[in-house]
Amino acid sequence: MHKVVEQIIDAGSVAVIRIKEPDRVAPAIEALLEGGVRGIEITMTVPGAIEQIAKAAARFGDSILLGVGSVVEVAQADAAIGAGARFVVGPATVPEVVTHCVGKGVPVMPGVYTPSEILAASRLGAEVVKVFPADGLGPKYIKNVLAPLPWLKLMPTGGVTPENAGEWIAAGASVLGLGSALVNPGVVAKGDWAEITRRAKTLMDNIKTARGGSAG
Repeated sequence: MHKVVEQIIDAGSVAVIRIKEPDRVAPAIEALLEGGVRGIEITMTVPGAIEQIAKAAARFGDSILLGVGSVVEVAQADAAIGAGARFVVGPATVPEVVTHCVGKGVPVMPGVYTPSEILAASRLGAEVVKVFPADGLGPKYIKNVLAPLPWLKLMPTGGVTPENAGEWIAAGASVLGLGSALVNPGVVAKGDWAEITRRAKTLMDNIKTARGGSAG
């Protein structure tokens, strides 16, 4: 398994930063780190996303696991990797993006929904696949998919919250993706960094408990 993938799984979670204020990306990351969350995904929907990735890479270095999200084109992946992203996440499976990243030796987590899509993405070379949107599926879906396909590494995203994180881990999820339930745009707009840290701590505590005392 790719070393970065191992680190992401060990970290337990990836915080999806999808906000309108690029100047608040760094404070949000600081608040997440304070709460124990190291996996950080800056999406391409953030204004000046590539610049923000470069700034985060320079500022936080190896203290975070920095990736890019909402990637649907090879050019986006290349730009983000060049800026310092160590992994690539997509809302759907774009075969050319997956194979390109795999060829570059960069972990890629394409979005999937059905068992057929999950298996197809894995066969393209994705070591972790993003089950999205997971809110309409629930933790039991993860358990059911893994029953016949136990070797898969799944990252449910959408519907995962700090409070229910343990249920997803108990169902077999390898790592969790959290967006607005963790980095809420309204909370970010108010600059309530203590609330972001509180949510992050709750998340990591529940992951650790579900894993039997190991996370992060």
